[in-house]
Amino acid sequence: MPTDSAVRTMTLMSGAETRNSTDFRRIVHSLTSLAVKGLQPMFNPAKQLFCFKLKQTASGLVQEGISYRYSAMTLMGLHRLENAGTASPIDIQKVLNGLLLNAEWVDNIGDFGLLLWLCALVAPERLDEIDRKFDVKNSLVRFRDARQGRTMELSWFLTGLSHQALARPEKVAETKELASDIYRRIRRNQGDQGFFGHLATNEGVAGVMRGDIGSFADQVYPIYAMSKFALAYREDRAAKTALDCALNLCEAQGSLGQWWWHYDRSNGQVAERFPVFSVHQHAMGPMALYALGEAVQSDFSPWIYKGLQWLDDNELGINMQDDTANVVWRCIERTPSSRYWNAMINLATRREDRESREGLRPLFECRPYELGWLLYAFANFENE
Repeated sequence: MPTDSAVRTMTLMSGAETRNSTDFRRIVHSLTSLAVKGLQPMFNPAKQLFCFKLKQTASGLVQEGISYRYSAMTLMGLHRLENAGTASPIDIQKVLNGLLLNAEWVDNIGDFGLLLWLCALVAPERLDEIDRKFDVKNSLVRFRDARQGRTMELSWFLTGLSHQALARPEKVAETKELASDIYRRIRRNQGDQGFFGHLATNEGVAGVMRGDIGSFADQVYPIYAMSKFALAYREDRAAKTALDCALNLCEAQGSLGQWWWHYDRSNGQVAERFPVFSVHQHAMGPMALYALGEAVQSDFSPWIYKGLQWLDDNELGINMQDDTANVVWRCIERTPSSRYWNAMINLATRREDRESREGLRPLFECRPYELGWLLYAFANFENE
């Protein structure tokens, strides 16, 4: 007899669009081509790092700041691109060497997890070097965000350990206890309906205020992490945990394919809808659902496809994919006055007006990790 999760999956998928459709492949090809071209203007050759964001100004697109975190994420997407047979426009090894040489930027469990994840994919021979430098086994004690039980950051660390175990199977025995501990900590942040809160609810005032409400990132990164944890350490229960969250996300997806912004783990409901971020639609949602699909042998293409369609069929009727600038604009958000009014309605009624499209605007900027994660999700797609 099928499980409740299996029944929900079969029900959701009836009559669904598949990843083999011509339109699906056309959209993916267009997006990945844009990402390859769009990342080059986001790279700072002097610092050998990607910028924090590329912003539209009166004088054109301008870089703002630099980001070690976004550079690490973006390198993973470029690595996927190279594995798919297309040369990276950026020297991946050179940037990686810089990230490892000057590792003072790694001051939290999340960034450490990203670095571990990156090296497991790009340079698994350097994992022992990372272990010596950062003392992997004591990471949960050293980093404050680990002690707070932050869902996204712990998920990045679990992902790093899982990819390390997949790349270096001899490390499975020495890291399984740690990985299982992290899994349990993340799992404690999950509500009965499947959604994850932002951090542990027993972590002081912050836990009381933010514990029950989790962002979209607090959902998809655990889905990805637990899917890889299940494969690397042969823990089927983790795939079931990820599936519970994913099915709730798919059921909550908006009529235009929106992956909403905040979710309430206490009642399994959407807590806040806007902003709707393009990176959730074209990258983070797909990368998580594809990973889960691999772990549980299911196809989430219908919801991935629906999410991609939002890019040019959204609340404002604009195309978020700008082929002239080679960017996907960051989000559709509420104007400041609209945000205030909507917050008051939410407090009074505990719900948000789902139909109103007034008071919305696009945000004309793009961040490199957004295009990096896009490549991570789809670079291999056309070779399938």
